[in-house]
Amino acid sequence: MKKLILSAFCLLPLGLMAQQAFTIQGKVGTLNEPAKAFLVYKVGTNSITDSATLKNGTFEFKGSVDGVTSASIRVKHDATPVDPKKRVPSDLITVFLEKATIKVEAADSIKYAKITGSKVNDDNAKYIALFKPMNDQVAIYMKEYNAYTTEQKKDTTFMKPFMAKYTAANKDRGPLTKKFAEENLNSYMGLVAFRASMGYDIDPKVVEPQFLKYAAEYRASALGKNIASTIEGAKKTQIGVIAPDFAQHDPEGKVVKLSDFKGKYVLVDFWAAWCGPCREENPNVVAAFNKFKDKNFTVFGVSFDGGTTGTTKEKWLEAIEKDKLTWTHVSELKGWENEARYLYGIQGIPANFLIDPTGKIVGKSLRGEGLHKKLEELLGAKSK
Repeated sequence: MKKLILSAFCLLPLGLMAQQAFTIQGKVGTLNEPAKAFLVYKVGTNSITDSATLKNGTFEFKGSVDGVTSASIRVKHDATPVDPKKRVPSDLITVFLEKATIKVEAADSIKYAKITGSKVNDDNAKYIALFKPMNDQVAIYMKEYNAYTTEQKKDTTFMKPFMAKYTAANKDRGPLTKKFAEENLNSYMGLVAFRASMGYDIDPKVVEPQFLKYAAEYRASALGKNIASTIEGAKKTQIGVIAPDFAQHDPEGKVVKLSDFKGKYVLVDFWAAWCGPCREENPNVVAAFNKFKDKNFTVFGVSFDGGTTGTTKEKWLEAIEKDKLTWTHVSELKGWENEARYLYGIQGIPANFLIDPTGKIVGKSLRGEGLHKKLEELLGAKSK
């Protein structure tokens, strides 16, 4: 068994960690060397990859986690070198690590494995089963979609019947998720469902009382802390409050603060070069900027490029130029680990906040014509 730990903080005293020991006992048919299993998970800021060679189909992992932790197990069946130009076929499964001996057993493929010996994984099986009929139907529709030509996919008239039945197939997903969350307050998977049902633009007055109903041990998990952070971020970014200040570097390395724009209306626009919906919305933001820039309005672009997203500074700058984004831009180039993401409780992009000259938030999640109408309301300019 070989373990690789990639750590940002290697000197944290062990006494500060309330860790739980886990064991995974796996079996995939009768696979032998060179077949290998890989376990990937995180403990705090440490990214851990563990590996084990299969012997008569069996493998084992042992380790410790800070409470319930999501992990993935991937099985590489042979020693064929990985071609970086090709997508690697994935034989993997998600497993939740906790203080337990977890059994993962499959006839020939890990992705079809049965997981036993752990309450959280038992609850996860129930959660997955809840959506199986829906997911089976959606899978059929996706095969149909993948058979369409590029031209057909771009034809809104042609796609209308497909989108109608696809939407209908998914209509119960939200209600089922919410129901599972409400009925499983003493389950980690109940908290998973709660997070999924929260959405992106949350009202902390509604969400926080619901969150506090969950068992304390799960609220103290990494997921629970993430939800708590999101709620706190939402409290700080409600309409009418002063926008949290932050500072990041522009492409030339100059530090720019949000407070530098005090005295202007500024749209703080969170986006990324890799984000398709962001790039689709950019022409609308450009139009709003050009229409209102002479009326004490500007845009402050904050990019979530870099980090684990795989995009570089060059890709970020290329996107700025290609999309004609002629306002001030900053980024930490840490991807999703951008500090402003946590400060503003952002769970998805594009996201934006409209700040008035006093620094107060007067609008959020403004898209399409809604952005233009809000600016017209505040600045008195008529939409063209």
